[in-house]
Amino acid sequence: MNPVVVGEDGVARCWWAGDDPAYRRYHDEEWGRAVLDDRTLFEKLVLEGFQAGLSWSTILRKRDRFREVFAGFEPTVVAGFGVPDVARLLEDRGIVRHRGKIESAVGNARRALEIIDEFGSLAAYLWGWAPAEDRPAPEGIEELPAATDVSRALAKDLKRRGWTFVGPTTVYAFMQAMGLVNDHLAGCVARVPCDRERAAALRRLGR
Repeated sequence: MNPVVVGEDGVARCWWAGDDPAYRRYHDEEWGRAVLDDRTLFEKLVLEGFQAGLSWSTILRKRDRFREVFAGFEPTVVAGFGVPDVARLLEDRGIVRHRGKIESAVGNARRALEIIDEFGSLAAYLWGWAPAEDRPAPEGIEELPAATDVSRALAKDLKRRGWTFVGPTTVYAFMQAMGLVNDHLAGCVARVPCDRERAAALRRLGR
């Protein structure tokens, strides 16, 4: 069965959007939309790492505070965080207070700057892993993988470059959210717009 659910507003969405207004907005306006902005891409990679072992709804509720204390996730700023910043973040109840994940965010910012130096942008590197041809719209939950060969390869390359908290499942969730793949279900209101945006992003990057 295709788990697309029509809400009381008459809009057909993937089942996971539920009935929480914030989660619905995330589904409708963000998840699967093609992102080429380096700051947003870095933010999502970091937050996917923070999500490990938690739910995305937990991170979404805390996202505004994450943005405040992580300087808007500007890689050049986060890369300069030191021991006092880590201590400050460990005391902040508005975020996930996990030393390993906080230190990972700082280290990953430094690695992001290295990628930007090498490829010109984080987008150029990450979108280089996006499949040129997306698979047909999934009809059911069973067609949605937790990881793919591409996400495993990308995770391996990121780890080779020194990134942490970037396993294949985390990386695939990032690819879904940032539009590198389109996993909105057939019949979902966001499926077609995300297809268009993904195609436009690939053209813009000369893919």
